[in-house]
Amino acid sequence: MECTRRSKSKVKKNMVNNESQRRVDLVGLWHRKTKSQSLSYYDPFIKRIQKMSVASHPPSSAKLSQPTAKASSFSSPLAPPVVKLNVRGKAFPGDGTPEIKESPLVVCFGEMLIDFVPTVSGLSLAEAPAFKKAPGGAPANVAVGISRLGGSSAFMGKVGEDEFGYMLADILRENNVNSEGIRFDPGARTALAFVTLRSDGEREFMFYRNPSADMLLQEDELDLDLIRKAKIFHYGSISLITEPCKSAHIAAAKTAKDAGVVLSYDPNLRLPLWPSEDSAREGILSIWETADIIKVSEEEISFLTKGEDPYDDAVVRKLFHKNLKLLLVTEGAEGCRYYTKEFSGRVKGLKVDAVDTTGAGDAFVAGILSQLAVNLSLLQKEEELRDSLKFANVCGALTVTERGAIPALPTKEAVLNAMLKPVS
Repeated sequence: MECTRRSKSKVKKNMVNNESQRRVDLVGLWHRKTKSQSLSYYDPFIKRIQKMSVASHPPSSAKLSQPTAKASSFSSPLAPPVVKLNVRGKAFPGDGTPEIKESPLVVCFGEMLIDFVPTVSGLSLAEAPAFKKAPGGAPANVAVGISRLGGSSAFMGKVGEDEFGYMLADILRENNVNSEGIRFDPGARTALAFVTLRSDGEREFMFYRNPSADMLLQEDELDLDLIRKAKIFHYGSISLITEPCKSAHIAAAKTAKDAGVVLSYDPNLRLPLWPSEDSAREGILSIWETADIIKVSEEEISFLTKGEDPYDDAVVRKLFHKNLKLLLVTEGAEGCRYYTKEFSGRVKGLKVDAVDTTGAGDAFVAGILSQLAVNLSLLQKEEELRDSLKFANVCGALTVTERGAIPALPTKEAVLNAMLKPVS
C-alpha cells in the first residue's frame, strides 16, 4: 500500500528524533521578562509551571538541539522547541544524558477530514474567490493540539486510501501524534468540509461525506491495546451518527472505561450531519452518562435542553450526571464556566481579533486535557483547575487569529508568551 512507503522503524525513529528536538527548558522565557513588568492575570499559573519546569527539567540535565526537519505547510511552525511539563530526568546512563519519561497518553477517537476555508470572510461559498486547504476534524484537532502543547497523544479513526488520506496521516506524524490507530479505506473517500466564514469569524459548514471513510470504521479495526494505554480517551458525537462507526465508537469507549481510562466528551454538534434535530439530541445524550469530563458550548446547552437559558446555572446543572467529574461550558471570547460536584465558577477569556473560529473549541479542549493528563487531581483543586482553564482559554483565543484548525493550533511557548504579556 502506498501509505506504507516508509518502514515502521523509520517512522518511529523520526518521531523519536522530532520529540527529542522539541524539548527545551522554559526557564529562559521568564528570565527574558523585565523585572519591572506588571503582574498579569496569569501569573499564578506561570509561577506554578515555572516551578514544575525547574524541578522536573533543570537547565543542566539535558542536551538540547535545534529542529532540523523541514516542516510542511500544515506542521507545527519551526519555533523554538517546546517543553513537556511532566518530563522528568531519571538516573543518567553512561553517556550522561537523562532518560526521558513519556507523558501520559491521550487517545482521540473520531473523524479527520479536510476543511476548505475561504480566503475572504463574509462571503457565501459561491462568492468566495478561493479556499485554503486545511486539515481538520475535531478529535484530530485535539490530538494535534495536545502534541503542540508538549503532551503525548494518539489519533484513532479512518480516512480514505487517497491522496488526502495519506496527507492527513503524514500531518499526524509530522506533529508527533501517534498514528497507530489510523485506518485506510480503499472504497471510500476522505471527508471534505467547505466552511463559510462570516465577517466576525464565525462559520457554517457544508460537508461531503456520503459516505466518507470516517463513517466506515469497524469494531474489528480498533487498536484496543492503544486505548488501554491511555490516561484519557477523548471523543465527539459525529462518530455516533451511522453504522458501522457507531458500534466501533461504543466498543472503544467501553474498552477505555473497563480499563479505568478517563472518558472525555465534546459533543461538537453539527446538525447538518444528523437526520433530524431529534435524532441528534437523542444520539448525543445516549452516551452522556458514561463520560467523566464533558465540554459543551452555550449553543449546545440550548439545543440539548430544548431552548432553555444556557446562562442559568440551574439549567446547566440538569446536564450534570452523578458520575461526572467536570462539566465545562465554553463562551467564546468571554471564557468558560466550570462545574464539579464541589464547586463551580467562571474563568474569563483572552480578547483577540478573530479571523476564523474553526478549531477554537478543540484548542481549548487540548489545553485542558494536556493539563489533566499530567495531573488529574486538578479536578479536586479549584484554584489549580482555574489556572489550567486560563491556559486553555488562551489556547482557544490564539487559534482564532489564523485560518484553519490544525494550522492555527498554538505551541506551549506561544501560549505562555501570550499569558506573560503585561496587563495594559
